[in-house]
Amino acid sequence: MKRVVITGAGVISPVGSGAATFFDNLTRGVCGIGPITRFDTEGYKAKLAAEVRDFDPEAVGIDRAQAKRTDLFAQYAMAAALQAVEDSGIEGSVAPTRFGVYVGSGIGGMQTFVQETEKLLNRGPSRVSPFFVPMMIGNMAAGNIAIRFHAQGPCLPVVTACATSSHAIGEAFRAIRYGHADAIIAGGAEATIIPLAVAGFSNMKALSESEDPNAASLPFDARRGGFVMGEGAGIAVLEEYEHAVSRGAKIYAEVCGYGNTCDAYHITAPDAEAVGPANAIRLALDEANWQGESLYINAHGTGTPMNDKVETLAIKKALGEEAARAVLISSTKSMTGHMLGAAGGVEAIACAFALKNGVVPPTIHLSEPDPECDLNYVPNAAVKADIEIAISSSLGFGGHNAVVALRKI
Repeated sequence: MKRVVITGAGVISPVGSGAATFFDNLTRGVCGIGPITRFDTEGYKAKLAAEVRDFDPEAVGIDRAQAKRTDLFAQYAMAAALQAVEDSGIEGSVAPTRFGVYVGSGIGGMQTFVQETEKLLNRGPSRVSPFFVPMMIGNMAAGNIAIRFHAQGPCLPVVTACATSSHAIGEAFRAIRYGHADAIIAGGAEATIIPLAVAGFSNMKALSESEDPNAASLPFDARRGGFVMGEGAGIAVLEEYEHAVSRGAKIYAEVCGYGNTCDAYHITAPDAEAVGPANAIRLALDEANWQGESLYINAHGTGTPMNDKVETLAIKKALGEEAARAVLISSTKSMTGHMLGAAGGVEAIACAFALKNGVVPPTIHLSEPDPECDLNYVPNAAVKADIEIAISSSLGFGGHNAVVALRKI
């Protein structure tokens, strides 16, 4: 089996664009949460979100004509992919049929769906854009990226809610590991800070109703009351190790394990026994051949009452109580909010940079620890740590669990 490494990274996020800027802001504890500016929140329970600010498609390499016929989620994906490919230097060094794209979205072009529905209802069927369907469907980010880079190899847009981009990276890892491609652009994107999505998540009691940006996204804290919606994209270039070495590519980390399980329990609630996420962690670490080396976990850590308690239990079940207490754990969603289908992509990149730089980002605003969340969540300040393995955990609606393991190289 082939070895797989990360040679490029791209991020569009509420705490900055560009992977290096993103990680620097994470380690400094920068909070990307603030009042929603996209629409008037009068009458809405949730007033805050983690928005991508000052995004200009043309400034990041997307021409005006393409932007007009592309939903915002796909623009974010393209922008992050352009960053990642440039960072990796891979363009032109891999055969098109050996170059793939695994980029998904948990929800897809919801903004386009709403806008075109309003046109239909208010102005009639003739006013619906001919680009409506290709702008709205969730596979179009992957399709557009493949077109841009002439990537004719495997192309797979994953859709597993909040686990989307972790599954995309994991499946890309497997495809390269088993020889189906030499390199794959992998990750996810989301752009759903719109009235309908905020109302929907609010009415299912998933969102924080705090109006204080410093007391809204509170993973593992006793005060937590829901997640804060985020947006953006996280895209990595995964590459076969020998291919990367032969062209002198820089390497951030080795992708060395992947766990994929389902709770098979409930459409939104996690199983209180934490069997599914614990098994996903075990599978990823077993494939990584973890032998107790220093470990960092970038937790799903949404700040919802059930998720953080269940995830804590999952870590204990997967590692054993004693080992779990020795592990560094943090939730970067305390800073980025929950980027939904993009979350696993940016969090895998955070893991790669943590390994490369020897710094673990914190869980900010953790001031009242929940007694049922009693592990080391790196509260409030980054720590220097020479970690050997990092895992990124993503737990999605529908019971989807994805864990990606990375090793320092």
